[in-house]
Amino acid sequence: MTNFRMALLDLLRKDEQGSDPQFLRDGLRLLTQELMEAEVTEAIGAAPYERTDKRVTSRNGVREREWDTRVGTIELAIPKLRQGTYFPSLLEPRRRHERALLAVVQEAYVHGVSTRNVDALAQALGLNGISKDQVSRICKELDGQVQAFRTRPLSGDYPYLMLDATFEKVRENGRVVSMAVVIAVGVRSTGEREVLGTDVGPAEDLEFWLEFLRQLVSRGLRGVRLVTSDSHLGLKQAVAQVLTGTTWQRCRVHFMRNALSTVPKAAQPMVAATLRTIFAQPDREGARETIARISRLFERRFPKLVAVLQEAEVDILAFHSFPLEHRRQIWSTNALERLNREVGRRCEVVGIFPNRPSLLRLVGAVLEEQNDEWAVGRRYFSQESMHKLLEPTPEEVVQALLELQTA
Repeated sequence: MTNFRMALLDLLRKDEQGSDPQFLRDGLRLLTQELMEAEVTEAIGAAPYERTDKRVTSRNGVREREWDTRVGTIELAIPKLRQGTYFPSLLEPRRRHERALLAVVQEAYVHGVSTRNVDALAQALGLNGISKDQVSRICKELDGQVQAFRTRPLSGDYPYLMLDATFEKVRENGRVVSMAVVIAVGVRSTGEREVLGTDVGPAEDLEFWLEFLRQLVSRGLRGVRLVTSDSHLGLKQAVAQVLTGTTWQRCRVHFMRNALSTVPKAAQPMVAATLRTIFAQPDREGARETIARISRLFERRFPKLVAVLQEAEVDILAFHSFPLEHRRQIWSTNALERLNREVGRRCEVVGIFPNRPSLLRLVGAVLEEQNDEWAVGRRYFSQESMHKLLEPTPEEVVQALLELQTA
């Protein structure tokens, strides 16, 4: 009787006696080892210690490997060859169950589950756990997917564009530095929101924004009528250079923060309530009159506030040139701010990223997930209201007629 048959009968006997709680795991290990021996015998052309003319090489010990299965982690002794290589057919790279495990870990990573919790989950499933290095290797599988999302072609017009940046800590050249994560969200001419792009750079400066916006344009960004962002000088200059002819709206939320920083904390609630009356006006003229009245009210008490308000007047009222139904959503980057907070929540689990690609991998995966949710959700703006935006204004009609007459 062969050793395999003896071992199998011994396992069956223990199972009948109920004395071996690891029967399934031991049985699977035994069958797997026997299968590997059969495959190696066929590859070599000879059984162990067998002399034959068909032999092409010989065995050369074994290498240990853990195999995660439904019945737990099994330690295998995979035969090695003196010449050539052997890999068990049961352990073909990325078999379906392994891909499923990768998907689970990737999903946990993207949703902000810590490495420790992923490891505890794996142990609860009967596996030996997953180390930080394993999680990192698994999550690199996301790179191709994220790269495809970030570089996909853009089609159609995007009348509205929102831009913003957030910052995360990254280890680079032996130091922990703050890296800018820039995100662009657009609204299609049909009213749907879409994450258009993201990138990571050492600073939120003019060169970085120029490169980012040029990349968006090269991928097909067009038809932009309004850009909403904060008043970062580099960003404003980049928008003026790359998106020529677009209107720039200074984010209302960022403006309020800048304005309130010029007054004492005790006066901030009162000043904030007063400034909000500017945005409650039904038209541009009413808003301008309100700004003039507030300037007269605070010119002696808060001169710095008045200076900030008067300087920003044109930019914070740009939204009045667009349909009434859109104004509350386009006068600030609130939609993008919420997205930034979600990105920050997911990144907080990691803390300090080991390098830029790891940060971009997580941010890109989170944004792709959000983009998928927007694609199946309700439109950001109705098609009827978008028609109002896309219809030519009386001024545009007059200009077109003049051009025809002079042609």
